[in-house]
Amino acid sequence: MLVSYGLDQVSAALNPGHAGRPSVVAIGNFDGVHCGHKAILSDVCARAKAQNARAVVITFDPHPLRVLRPADAPPLLTPLPQRLALLAETGVDATLVLPFTPAFSLQSARDFATSVLVDGVRAIAVHEGDNFRFGYQASAGLAELRALGTELGFSVVAHGVLRRRGVAVSSSSIRSLVATGQVEQARFLLGRPFSIVSRPARGRGIGTRLLVPTVNLAAYPELKPGHGVYVTELTIGASGQESGMAPRRFAAITNAGNRPTFGEDSYAIESHLLDFDPDTAPPLELTESTPLELAFLHRLRGEQRFPSPEALRAQIGIDIARARRYHRLTRRLAGGLHHNAPAAQL
Repeated sequence: MLVSYGLDQVSAALNPGHAGRPSVVAIGNFDGVHCGHKAILSDVCARAKAQNARAVVITFDPHPLRVLRPADAPPLLTPLPQRLALLAETGVDATLVLPFTPAFSLQSARDFATSVLVDGVRAIAVHEGDNFRFGYQASAGLAELRALGTELGFSVVAHGVLRRRGVAVSSSSIRSLVATGQVEQARFLLGRPFSIVSRPARGRGIGTRLLVPTVNLAAYPELKPGHGVYVTELTIGASGQESGMAPRRFAAITNAGNRPTFGEDSYAIESHLLDFDPDTAPPLELTESTPLELAFLHRLRGEQRFPSPEALRAQIGIDIARARRYHRLTRRLAGGLHHNAPAAQL
């Protein structure tokens, strides 16, 4: 997938000499790249192929609310690098990332349609959700977009809200589920587990003192799951690294919270790798720049304060046994570690 940042890049990349193919376009934040987004993009790709056009996504960075109403801006399900990787998996040909600035927010609907859709990506069709708004102060919607399309030469395809088992799929509803620890429900709407992409951080040695050493994630500014203990999968490394080393995936159990038993009040995400034997397995070789992706599969329990480290250690043993059982059952059902395996009964 070609990625362009700003109209100058996209004009040169997609339309060299203004002779490039036309585009079938979808515009939006696409936070989470959830099942609803993927349904629209599947249609975009199919129609683009049928018309010998490019399938193009137009998205924004930062999220518009971070510029317009910072106090109301949500933490993101997928920061831009993760969002771009997920968009690439949908099969679209290109993504145009438009910097959302105060000046950009003043652009009229007509100016946006002319400079971005017509001159920028040569749109012949634009696919949007029913609630799409654009232009200065979100003054225009689908009716205005259709009128501009009639004048400027592109059609408009409206998509209703996708529902799964009667539940509307939206980024805001998924954020609420993740924030309250309902990661299995979030997975159903996302079409994959909610995950955090981060880097390692030095821990405080608590896990080692409890005989359950952990891999700790660096401070993360975007959406985090509600406090609690989770069954997870940790992927260390990333495809295409300069080292050429393949990513390594581990069954894990993760604590996300403030560690109240030790009187702490600082959020941390700490993962213990199940069945990893440092004496026999290849070393992890973690550095501050090693990519980590932590996928949250199932919540075992909420955060608790225990009367003593010994009581916490006993509960950790119970949690680890349940996490191992979850992974064992999902392996049996899916033939190996698999993000979309059905939830095991614990």
